Amino acid sequence: MTEKVNLIKINKLSFAYPSRQPIFNKMNFNFSKGQRIGLVGPNGSGKTTLFHLIMGLLSPLEGKIEIFRKERKEERDFAEVRERIGLVFQDPDDQLFSPTVAEDISFGPLNLGKNHQETKEILKETLETLGLIGFENRITHNLSYGEKRLVSLATVWAMQPEVLLLDEPIVWLDEKTIEKVEQILKSNQNLSYIIISHDKKFLKNTTDSIYLMDNGEIIKI
Repeated sequence: MTEKVNLIKINKLSFAYPSRQPIFNKMNFNFSKGQRIGLVGPNGSGKTTLFHLIMGLLSPLEGKIEIFRKERKEERDFAEVRERIGLVFQDPDDQLFSPTVAEDISFGPLNLGKNHQETKEILKETLETLGLIGFENRITHNLSYGEKRLVSLATVWAMQPEVLLLDEPIVWLDEKTIEKVEQILKSNQNLSYIIISHDKKFLKNTTDSIYLMDNGEIIKI
């Protein structure tokens, strides 16, 4: 029997926004290599907050966050995490900041130390994979919401992460594009991911198991 490789291990984590009730109170969560899970739960239950804690965008009040078998506490601890885990934000406008689509997609690989030729090849492959050929010189700001969402996925995909955290990735996408996203996710056998979504059909088609987040806990359903 193959031993599970823990990618993310959260132990007794507590978190609250200022002047609000705690979202998590000594919450535990494990995520292993090869898992593809859906995360559901009421609005405000902490799904997006969990992603932000994993990426070091928020800090817990107490508890332990271990990612790739190392405890992550300080800002510098999360540099490696952000290179190996790709977060697709719920709002694509939080992800896109370059003038053109090509520049936005190229930013990640260049930031990871790829040279311009390597980045050019990654850009081409990413555009082809996500059906975005012809978008290279489009002004990001002028894209439709659905197009922005697809490009935001492309910016993360180009970094070739080991883990994807997808926060409501198919909102405002048409049926054909949703099917394309499903195909992309299922075709990469080495990818582990967590998807937040209210779309049960999408989760059924892309994940192996579904977890419910409610009252500060994560429970497999």
